[in-house]
Amino acid sequence: MLTFHEIKEKGLIPQKPQFKMMVGGGLALTKTLILNLSDLKKLRKIPAKNQRYHRTKRSYDLPKYDSSLKYCRSNEKYLRPTLWCDPTEKEVVALAHQLGAYQKSDREFAEAAFEFVKEKMTLEILPFNTVSETIRRGTGTCIHLISVFIALCRAAGIKARYKMFAMNMIQAWYDTTINVDPLIKKWYDSMGYFMIEGEGEAYIDGEWVVAHVGPRAERQAAGGVPVTRFGEDSLGSWFFAIPGSIMYMESIPLGLGGALRFLNKLAPGSMERVNMSIQKQIEKGKEIITQAGGIDPYNLEARKKKGPKAPKLKLKGQEQIVFE
Repeated sequence: MLTFHEIKEKGLIPQKPQFKMMVGGGLALTKTLILNLSDLKKLRKIPAKNQRYHRTKRSYDLPKYDSSLKYCRSNEKYLRPTLWCDPTEKEVVALAHQLGAYQKSDREFAEAAFEFVKEKMTLEILPFNTVSETIRRGTGTCIHLISVFIALCRAAGIKARYKMFAMNMIQAWYDTTINVDPLIKKWYDSMGYFMIEGEGEAYIDGEWVVAHVGPRAERQAAGGVPVTRFGEDSLGSWFFAIPGSIMYMESIPLGLGGALRFLNKLAPGSMERVNMSIQKQIEKGKEIITQAGGIDPYNLEARKKKGPKAPKLKLKGQEQIVFE
């Protein structure tokens, strides 16, 4: 059992801005559910006769683990195991070696890990779990996928950390991940920027390099944004951070994801609707990329265009969060 000093030293206690977001998000969800009990009863589950969510099949084979495989055993900050991110798990070690751990340069390996997680794994909204479970399943939230990237880097001896922030998002993604379910929409619109998003960072050649692995190329195409590369930020492209809310951390803090677990138990139908919408967004993006002649032609054209704007939300009865 960890001591209080170890809990604090490993970053398991939420930072002040994050604590505000977590508390605010939880209160907003509770208020939304209480004020919309009739909607909750109707939307809690999707009728069997309606279209249901079916998880996307994993797009890769799991590499075999061998006890002789090398991996980083350091207890140094940004290399050691943290909450929901254990780089010593067999699935992580095997995958890291498949991607070239201890054979490629740090930058080459981080780029390979970035490309694998970003383009081989699929966004799915569900509660937190271990990195090994995410790798076996092939899907997860942005935080799940970021944790896979970070674990792969740490297994290869590359320091990696989380970057989190309160955010707003582009209209196209708001429409496909928020506006598809009445309860999710009311929760999001009532929060006043309590929504937490994140990305990973790897320490390469003396500097932290950003890696946002959440959206596959198809989702980016559906949103009208460029297909990003290792080192390119989501901020200013499809997310917009609230000033003063950006935080850097070694570990996911205790309590993060609590509201999501609660909503998943109380209204699983809402989660299904969002996940089905994400699948439709991916299919739409595939068509856009095909019509453009491939990812490279699409990306070339997308980078010429001015970036999309964030949606204008009417936030009622909710004070603007202030980060100090």
